[in-house]
Amino acid sequence: MQATFISLGSNEGDRLHWFEKACNLITNRFGTIVNSSSVYETAAWGNINQPDFLNKVILVHTQLSPEDAIATLLDIEVVLGRKRALKWGQRTIDLDILFYGDLVINTPNLTVPHPFIEQRRFTLMPLAEIAPEYIHPVLGTTILELLQNCADTLPVKKYA
Repeated sequence: MQATFISLGSNEGDRLHWFEKACNLITNRFGTIVNSSSVYETAAWGNINQPDFLNKVILVHTQLSPEDAIATLLDIEVVLGRKRALKWGQRTIDLDILFYGDLVINTPNLTVPHPFIEQRRFTLMPLAEIAPEYIHPVLGTTILELLQNCADTLPVKKYA
C-alpha cells in the first residue's frame, strides 16, 4: 500500500456534492481513504475571474502504480463532468496527487510532489491539518514549516 495525498478542489455548482461523489469514486476505484481534512474556501488562484473554490486534502492508501493512480483520478474528473477548456479555469472537480509516498516522479503525465505546493496556502492549510509533520521529499521541510513560510496571501478559511 502506498500513502497518497490527494487534493480536491471545486468551484462549479454544488461544490460539496462534487467532493462527496469524488470521494465515493476514489474509494471504489483508487483505494481506502484513511484521513480527510476539513473543507476550506478560498478565492481562485491563477485565473482569478471565477467563483471561489472549496478545497480539501485526503490521505488514501492505494495499491495502484503512480501511472494508474493519475489515470484513475483523471477518469474520475471526466466522469464528474470536468472540462479542460481553460488552464486554471472553473471546474466541477480537480483531483491532484500531492505526494505518492516519498517518491519523486517527473514524467509527461505526472509530477510528484505536485509543483508549487509551497506557494499555495489553499493546499498547505488542509494538508497541514492532517499531516503537519510530513516532510516534502524534495524540499526536506515539513508541511507545517512550508505553511508558516508561504508567501501566498489569499485568505483561506474553514468552510461552515
